[in-house]
Amino acid sequence: MKSLYFECETGISGDMIVASLLDLGADEEVLRKVLSGIPDDGFKIEVSRVFKAGIDCCDFNVKLDEAHENHDHDMTYLYGHTAGESVHEHEHEHSHEHDHEHGHEHGHEHEHEHEHEHSHEHDHEHDHSHELEHDHEHIHDLDHHHHHHGRNLAEIEQIIDGLTMTEKANALAKKVFRILAEAESKAHNKPVEEVHFHEVGAIDSIVDIVAAAVCFDYLGIEKVVVKRICEGQGSVRCQHGILPVPVPAVLNVATEYHLPISITNRQGELITPTGAAFLAAVMTSSELPGTVSILKAGYGAGKREYKQPSILRAMLYEEPTPEEMIWKLECNIDDSTGEQLGFVMEELMAAGARDVFYTPVYMKKNRPGWLLTVLSTKDTEEKLEEIIFRDTTTIGIRKQWLERDVLPRKFEQVKTPYGEVTVKICTYKDLIKVYPEYESVVKLAKEKNLPFETVFRSATECYGK
Repeated sequence: MKSLYFECETGISGDMIVASLLDLGADEEVLRKVLSGIPDDGFKIEVSRVFKAGIDCCDFNVKLDEAHENHDHDMTYLYGHTAGESVHEHEHEHSHEHDHEHGHEHGHEHEHEHEHEHSHEHDHEHDHSHELEHDHEHIHDLDHHHHHHGRNLAEIEQIIDGLTMTEKANALAKKVFRILAEAESKAHNKPVEEVHFHEVGAIDSIVDIVAAAVCFDYLGIEKVVVKRICEGQGSVRCQHGILPVPVPAVLNVATEYHLPISITNRQGELITPTGAAFLAAVMTSSELPGTVSILKAGYGAGKREYKQPSILRAMLYEEPTPEEMIWKLECNIDDSTGEQLGFVMEELMAAGARDVFYTPVYMKKNRPGWLLTVLSTKDTEEKLEEIIFRDTTTIGIRKQWLERDVLPRKFEQVKTPYGEVTVKICTYKDLIKVYPEYESVVKLAKEKNLPFETVFRSATECYGK
């Protein structure tokens, strides 16, 4: 199983995801071939190397032509400023000069969003010539006169279905958009079918999401761990209001999919809706195993320049094999009989326990009792728990998933003067250890009416010969 850890200490955005996956080894030519099928010639992509605080990172950039660029959103960000101050940081999540953290890619009621934060010089408070009310969430009616009309979910899915990509990549891209549509639907109390995206429907945002899905699928990743996603503080001021960070779309995705967001003291928006939605679509755990082997790290560059550089680090890692991991189940018992405990041990061993043992302990109120310890593989752990609860008086079981070192082993039949005995051979470097199997020794000893020790020693000695 291929496992991936996204380290989101400086937030996450669509272009950062794509860049980090390309840096991990996703094929750029495969990606370009898929993106060439998008029915719009108003963009091109650039993949390059940049340095962020001296770290060599991959940079993924969607460059729009003038017709597309000038209609995707002017945003004013309020980071610690009062509502009356003019704070222009019009940038894109992509270049023109975009910056990672990020112009939103929200599908919004049209309060100018920042997946695209253009470097416009005009005053953000002016009235647009089309006199539409620009609400931060950017949901448009298709009949407005904006140069770029909004797209609904069905239109975006139609674009995705027209691309030459794998079924998994297709399904992932549509899943990300569905998550975003549901978040916007909740924010504006509208049915998903009536949500019309502007920012997320913009061509560069479609490119981001499709590219992320293609790269993710190319790498064959099956498990994704995200321990925390750092978000900043402050406000986003749009023409008709001020919204707090995290913005509603991000907050709705995080709430619905239990994303582990950590609010930091940094000023600015660090998580874009596309970044949040992609994590919601692929994340499988918020906990890393106790021990992993890092296979490769990829660095995706963000566009904004904050004191802490915006970098998404993605790490492919390998977990210990199932043979090297084992469950330890434990419970303290002070009111079961010896007969009960003997029966329980037999039942546990018959059900597949690797080992079962009792340790005498002193419990609360100075009562003598027993610590029951059961070693189990993952496939038998549930059945063994059932036996413990059913046949002992315990009301709780402690569990630990433990890593262990296991010597290579094999079983062979050894011919002795008395007959064949099964032996287990374990190796450690140049050392060979031979263990005659108990049941096999007992069977032969009874058949030949011989002492156990005689058969046991003979099997050990004959293996060497």
